[in-house]
Amino acid sequence: QLQASGGGLVQPGGSLRLSCAASGRTFTDYAMGWFRQAPGKEREFVVAIKQSGSGTKYADFVKGRFTASRDKARNTMYLQMNSLKPEDTAVYYCAAGPRLITSSLSDPNRYEYWGQGTQVTVSS
Repeated sequence: QLQASGGGLVQPGGSLRLSCAASGRTFTDYAMGWFRQAPGKEREFVVAIKQSGSGTKYADFVKGRFTASRDKARNTMYLQMNSLKPEDTAVYYCAAGPRLITSSLSDPNRYEYWGQGTQVTVSS
């Protein structure tokens, strides 16, 4: 019900825009977020937008470089990634969790729906 897309190979300093399209139901009462997992590492939180759209939480390592947005009419979430670094290389997953409070946005266990992931590789 969540389909992530937009990944690819990009040089350091480049940009990519990821999309997460939801289908089968509406997610207006769900927070939506992005997580990523690099080889040999734990899945980590990147960014999430609350169900009301009133709050967005970013991981410290992406502040100022990544921007998340939601288009409720299209049931889609976007992640604009600029100034990409090699350490941003990972599989990026989108997820949706019901009525999350701000302190829960970074907890992957709070999310019920997960997309299949899209590979982002930053390399020269």
